[in-house]
Order: sequence, then C-alpha cells, then structure tokens
Amino acid sequence: MKTLLFFTIISCLYFKILLVLLFSASTTTATQPYYKAIFNFGDSLSDTGNSLLSSTTTDVPTVGKLPYGMTFFRHPTGRFSDGRLIVDFIAEAFEFPYLRPYLEIADTQNDFLRGVNFAVGGATALSLASNFWTNNSLSVQLGWFKKFKASFCTKIEDCENFMKRSLFLMGEIGGNDYNFPFFSGGTIPQVRELVPLVVEAITNVTIALIEEGAVDLVVPGNLPIGCSVVYLTLFESSNKTDYDEIGCLKALNEFSKLHNRHLKRALQTLRLKYPHTNIIYGDYYHATMRIINAPLHYGFDKKSLFRACCGGGGSYNYNLSVTCGEDGSTVCEDPSLYVSWDGVHLTEAAYQVMAESLIDSLSLTTTSLVTI
Repeated sequence: MKTLLFFTIISCLYFKILLVLLFSASTTTATQPYYKAIFNFGDSLSDTGNSLLSSTTTDVPTVGKLPYGMTFFRHPTGRFSDGRLIVDFIAEAFEFPYLRPYLEIADTQNDFLRGVNFAVGGATALSLASNFWTNNSLSVQLGWFKKFKASFCTKIEDCENFMKRSLFLMGEIGGNDYNFPFFSGGTIPQVRELVPLVVEAITNVTIALIEEGAVDLVVPGNLPIGCSVVYLTLFESSNKTDYDEIGCLKALNEFSKLHNRHLKRALQTLRLKYPHTNIIYGDYYHATMRIINAPLHYGFDKKSLFRACCGGGGSYNYNLSVTCGEDGSTVCEDPSLYVSWDGVHLTEAAYQVMAESLIDSLSLTTTSLVTI
C-alpha cells in the first residue's frame, strides 16, 4: 500500500513538473520571438513604398493616390493593393512593426525598427537594361542590403548572431522578368528561354545572402499567371480549349509551373550545399489556386473571381488605357469580395489567405528552433 502511495505521489509531481515545463516553453516562444529582424526583397507584390519614393515624375503615381490603401491604412502608402500585403501579415504574425521601405531610412543608421523592406515595384530578378518600370533589380536590392548591413555590423559576433536570427523573404521576384516580354508580344516558347536565367539570378542572390550570414530564408515561387486578370485580358481567346474548367488560361499556368519546378530544384541544391540553412519554398501558386478553386470557402464572390476591384472597364474590368486610380476608373464597394485588386495585384483579403499557410510553416520552424 505504501509503495502504491509513493508511486502515486511521484507520478503527480512528475505530471506537474511536465506541465510547468510545457507552459514555460510555450510562454517563451510566444513572448520572445525567435527572429530579431525581417528583411524583404522583391517587386510590387511586397513593396511597402520604395517605388513611390524612387519616383522621379512630377505627377504622383497612381499607387500614391486613393483608392490604393483604402481598406486598412485608409490612405495610400506605396503598397500596390487596397491594404496589407503578405509581408505585412508575416510581420503581424511575429509581432513586428510593418517593414519600412529602405529608401525612407537609407540615410539613418540603425533606425530599421527590426527590419527593412528592399522590394521595389516593377523590379526584376535579372538586370534588364530595357526594363522601363525600374532599374532597382534584385542585384541592386542586394547592394542596398550590404550597405545597410555595414551600418549595424559594428561587432562581428553581434552581427553574426543578428543575421542568424533574422528572417529573409525573397519576394516573390521574377514575375516581372516574364511580364515585360509577354506584354511586349513575346510567345511562351520565347519567354520560356528566360526561365533558367531568372532562376539562376534568384539563386545567386540567395547564395549571396547566405554568404553574408543569412540562415532562414523564404523563396516564393510564381503565381498562376493564367488566372491573373491582366493576362486574361491581354491573352483573351475565342478558343474555349485554351481555358481550364475554372476559366484560367492553361498554357500560361503551365508556364508558371515550369518556373516553379526550376526554382524548387535550385533550392534543393542549395539545401544540400548549405545544410546549416533553413530554406523554405513559398508556394504562392497553390496558395492562390486554393482561392480560385473554392472562392466561397474563403469569403470571395464567385462572380467577381476574374474581375478587378479597381479598373477601367472591359470583360475583366481591366483596361490598359484607364488603369486603377486614373480618371475614368471605378472601384468596387467591398474589396474583400475580390481576389484581384487592380488587375495585376491582389487584394488585401487574397494576400491574407495566401499568407496563412506560409505563416504556419514559419511558426513551426521557429518553434523547433526555440526548443532546441
């Protein structure tokens, strides 16, 4: 009887100790985030103001005017959407402030509020001399980062630890490398030749960041451009067999898949070469397709699935001669029912759904790192 009582007491004490340890671990994870900073690179899908700040025109670009920013911020911020982007939801999830654009803080050392955004609207992975959207390609953004890094790396030990505990988001980047030739009349076979070059450019900058000390990196793939309003407008076809059962252009979606396959293979090679790193592939293609395949499940209007919330009319409410924010364009009453914001970029509601699966992956990663 005494033996049984002894083991009962020991078991209760063990269970209480286990609960305390589990509670302590969860509290530490929640109140002490693993990441110290977030650095983002890319194009207009994650630009929080660099494009607007780098504008040299006398007229304010449309992204600097309402209705851009109307949903969450209530004013334009330089984001190519009605509200928050994927990078903003990631920052919120880890209790970080929204990333400030590099060009806003380029001259202030150490004033980076736990992260910096280097993304620029119109940016390409390749350094294209003929890119009329911006000259701030991915390699230029890398140069900005190196310059910025030198401002806070005063001690090698501190810098190494800071880099290891920072999250690096690589875009999405590469979409504009294909947009430019496609919009200029290029065919799929012609543009397909760029895929290995674009993936190599993304890979090279990823390697450069790893060599700089980055350990945790997210490298997203391409979105399904065959479901994009701008592509549906520019490549509208009278041949029904060009479309899938949902209404997306099959050949263009296959092109996106081709890019993503090349990118995933390249990232796997990097994982083998740098086993100490944690390289996550951001599956933006399937994150978008989940919405396209089941819009009602995520709260979107099925009738508006392939229409821009803000645009100048036409079958998909996208018009090259009257784009969102220009005179003659209109904006929908409720952007949360739409996937496409301006025909090229997505709404805050769509970005939020896309961000959820990526945030889950990052949360699992940080939990395992904290408890090691």
